[in-house]
Amino acid sequence: MNNLGIIKSFPDDFLFGVATSSYQIEGSGFGSCGESHWDAFSKKNGMIFQNQNGSKACEHFFRWKQDLELIKDAGFSAYRFSFSWPRILPSGKKIINNEGVEFYDRLIDHILELDIKTFATLYHWDLPNCLAENGGWQNRDTAEYFGDYSELIIKKFGDRLFSIATINEPWCVSWLSHYIGEHAPGIKDKDAAVKSMHNILLAHGKSLSRMRDYNHKNLGIVLNKNYCQPYNNSDEAIEATSICDEIYNLWFDEALFNGKYPKKTLNIFEKYMPKEFEDDLFEISKPIDWIGINYYTRSLVDYDKNDKFVKFKQKRGNLEVTDMGWEIFPEGLEFLLKRLKSHYSKNTPIHITENGMARNDKLENGSINDFERISFFDNHLKVLLKLISEGMPLKSYFAWSLLDNFEWAYGYAKRFGIVYVDYSSQKRTPKSSYKEFKRNLSNK
Repeated sequence: MNNLGIIKSFPDDFLFGVATSSYQIEGSGFGSCGESHWDAFSKKNGMIFQNQNGSKACEHFFRWKQDLELIKDAGFSAYRFSFSWPRILPSGKKIINNEGVEFYDRLIDHILELDIKTFATLYHWDLPNCLAENGGWQNRDTAEYFGDYSELIIKKFGDRLFSIATINEPWCVSWLSHYIGEHAPGIKDKDAAVKSMHNILLAHGKSLSRMRDYNHKNLGIVLNKNYCQPYNNSDEAIEATSICDEIYNLWFDEALFNGKYPKKTLNIFEKYMPKEFEDDLFEISKPIDWIGINYYTRSLVDYDKNDKFVKFKQKRGNLEVTDMGWEIFPEGLEFLLKRLKSHYSKNTPIHITENGMARNDKLENGSINDFERISFFDNHLKVLLKLISEGMPLKSYFAWSLLDNFEWAYGYAKRFGIVYVDYSSQKRTPKSSYKEFKRNLSNK
C-alpha cells in the first residue's frame, strides 16, 4: 500500500519518531570536532565510495534548527539522535570541547521547546581517533574511557534526556568492522573481532553503571537484528546458520539478559577472548530499562569452506531488494521479536529504534515519489501492530532516517531519508514518505 493509515490504529501512547546519527549528518569538519576513526578511515584510498567523507555531511551542525522543525512539522513525537564522542572530547578523554557541549545544549533545548521526546545514543560509531590508534575496541581501556565519557554526558545533559542508549549496533562496531572489515577501522582479523565483540559489551556495562549513579531510569542499548535462514536444507547450511545467528543476534542477547555467551560461538572464540571476560559478564548483564531493535533484512546462510574460522557466508535470495541489495522481509521482524521476548527480554519495553530502506531517489519536478518506501514502512508497521495486539511490550517506532546522509562505506550513494538532501546546495525536500507520515500523524 502507498499509505500509512495504519498509524491511526496504534495505541495513543505509542511513539512515532525519526532517527539520525552524529557522524552521518553533523559534519565532522565543523565546531572544532576531534578526528574520529571514520575521518581517518575515509582518508584511506578505496575504503569509501568515491573516497567521500563526513566532513560536511548534511551540515546539521549549522542547520539543526531547520531539521528539528521538519521533525515537528511532520508530527513526530520523538527524535533519536547521537552524541559525537570526539565532538565532546576530541582526544577521547579529559579535555572538553566547549563548542561541542554548546551545540548539544542548543539542540536539546530546542527539541524540548518543540515538545519532542529526546532519545539519545552515546555511541553511534564515531570513535575518537586517538583511542583508535591505541587499539580502539580491541583495547579494554576504551571501555573504561567510554564510562568516563558517559558520566560526562549524564552530568551535562542527563536531566533533559528522556531516554539514553549506550551503544548503537554492537555487532557493526565489532564484527562488521573487525572481521568483515567493511566499516572503520577496516580490520579483517579474528583476534581483533573477538576482543571487540566482548569489549563493546563491556563498554555498555561500564556506561550503564556510571549513569545509574546519577539515577537515570530510562537506559538501554540498541541491537541490530538480522533474521538468519539456511540457504538450503543441508546439514552444513543449517549448522552454518546457527553460528551466524549466534554471532549476529544471540551473542548480545545472551550476554545482556543471561550473563553468558552462546556455547557454539564461545567454543570458536574462546582462544581469543580476553582473560577477564567471565568476570565482566556480571556488569554487562545488569538490568536495562528498555531494549532497542534495528531491523532491515534477512540473511540466507550457507556453509563456507573458505572461511576457516566461522565457516559461513551470506548469499543473495530471490526477494525484492532495496538499493542496498537487502531483501525486504518483514516476517523476520516478527520471529526475532517473539524470540527476544520469550527467551530474553520478557516484559522489558521494546523500541524499534531503526527501520527503513535505501532507494535510488531522484528529484523530479521538485518531488520525490518514494512509494516503495511507504510500502516498506506499512508492511513492517503491520507486523508491530499484530504483535502489540498479542501483548508484545512495543513502545515506539523510529523511521530511519530523517535525512539522506553519509551512509558509511557507501558515502552519499545510498539514500535512506524521508527528506531528500541536495548535497551541493544542502536544500532539504520532503519526500512522499515524509508527507504520508505527516498526513497520518497530524490526525492521530
